[in-house]
Amino acid sequence: MQKMLDGFRVFDFSEGAPYVSITRNGITFNKAVVMKLGCPHHALLLINDETKQIAVQAAPGSEPKAVPFFKEKKSGLISVRWNGKDLMNTITEMMNWDLDKQSYRVDGTLIKEDNAMLFDFNQAKLINPTLF
Repeated sequence: MQKMLDGFRVFDFSEGAPYVSITRNGITFNKAVVMKLGCPHHALLLINDETKQIAVQAAPGSEPKAVPFFKEKKSGLISVRWNGKDLMNTITEMMNWDLDKQSYRVDGTLIKEDNAMLFDFNQAKLINPTLF
């Protein structure tokens, strides 16, 4: 017997809107990014210098260039921060940003079929660096 609500799923209000923040301390993917990607332990970081976009794609740890992504913290905080010097140099050069003076936020778009989140850095918004 089919029920009226078969096929529906509960919307999770706690996820929020996905975004990445870029500060002098690194790039931080918020809870919504992590949750919408399914809390993957590993991911690939894809960079398109021409279009000034990055994507984070969930990947198995056996994938050759996959890096650690989400690891559950004792505090329960769900976010991911990457702060490798080479990564930060790559982003600041691509965008010509001075992260000692400004910080940015870029909203993400989920690409379900690729289990990835796309961030268009051309749409970056200035944020208050004192929040980090």
